[in-house]
Amino acid sequence: AALSTKAVRDGDDYILNGAKQFISGAGANDVYVMMVRTGTEGARGISALIVPADTPGLSVGPNEKKMGWNAQPTRQVILEDARVPAANLLGAEGDGFRIAMNGLNGGRLNIAACSMGGAQAALDRTVEYLAQRKAFGSRLLDNTALQFQLADMRTSLEAARTLLWRAAAALDADAPDKVELCAMAKRFATDAGFEVANQALQLHGGYGYLAEYGIEKIVRDLRVHQILEGTNEIMRVVVARSVVGAA
Repeated sequence: AALSTKAVRDGDDYILNGAKQFISGAGANDVYVMMVRTGTEGARGISALIVPADTPGLSVGPNEKKMGWNAQPTRQVILEDARVPAANLLGAEGDGFRIAMNGLNGGRLNIAACSMGGAQAALDRTVEYLAQRKAFGSRLLDNTALQFQLADMRTSLEAARTLLWRAAAALDADAPDKVELCAMAKRFATDAGFEVANQALQLHGGYGYLAEYGIEKIVRDLRVHQILEGTNEIMRVVVARSVVGAA
């Protein structure tokens, strides 16, 4: 997306100028789907354009150095008098905001699912680690206090997974409460996923901080999920609107 980009119609083309920060895969993608301003201020002035990566005037900034998510590049996309055919419009002019909003719900479920996968992997590795490590002559896995922590981690993930399924079913059915359910699932699952991964690191002790065990990478990667696809504070705003609006 590039909501800050201005598109000026010139015959059968649009001329694009602007920039967008934090674009995942920038520099490696063959095409970009951009939200550009083709009209007046407000949602109705936004259109969606398919912009090939080799478009003259399109460039990318340096790869950002991130805390996590280092498996894919993150760069700024810069547009300087980039000419794109009007035939590359998705839908009609002014449909961009609607297209973006429709995509957001699925994106929020996707990032929630990513958190579930990463946290489940961290939990599985933790059980294996505690089964192998011994203290005072017995396995750490046999310690009741640690078992209770594992039980809580498993319960948190199962609750998040169930809410994720519920939201996905609502989105598939085009239910009237799909937006707030997707926001709930995104907020709850990404918070739970990071917390479980962080607890997994703690249960590994000092070894959890070593790259060799893979837990610290999961913690770093899952942290940004609480920011991506709308911060979890914005998810609360979305849910609150549905609650207040129904009162």
